[in-house]
Amino acid sequence: MSNYTYLTQGGYDKVKSDLEELKTTGRMEAARAIAEARAQGDLSENAEYDAAKEAQGLLELKISELETVLANARIIDESQLDTSKVAILSNVTIKNLKTGKELTYKLVSETEADPKQMKISVSSPIGSGLLGKVIGDVAKIQTPGGIMEFEVMNISIG
Repeated sequence: MSNYTYLTQGGYDKVKSDLEELKTTGRMEAARAIAEARAQGDLSENAEYDAAKEAQGLLELKISELETVLANARIIDESQLDTSKVAILSNVTIKNLKTGKELTYKLVSETEADPKQMKISVSSPIGSGLLGKVIGDVAKIQTPGGIMEFEVMNISIG
């Protein structure tokens, strides 16, 4: 599997904006917290200093992760997608064959996944189980709660 991160233009712009925020405001706040803790005296027994340095390390790790996402990002043009089968950025309506309940999900990259907005990652169990399916296919998907069966009812873009 490739190391690319597939994003919409909106998702790419959000990651870029988040990265800029961390590099500017985040770094300034971390430096200020370290300076304040350092001003309190003996660094060998200064828990605030240790906490501030740890927070700075976590901030730099997050910056590095977002830079990697952007470096490996591939922006997908939704207008060029095929609706004959489930793919990344597809809106797919599925029917749970056990309960009869229908849900519509948008398959997105891990970076853009947001279950509250019905956006699931293509690398999640349900997302990966639906990839490549066509309308009428039944996907048997291993979830933490056991095997679930979903019928693909509709595929759209947008």
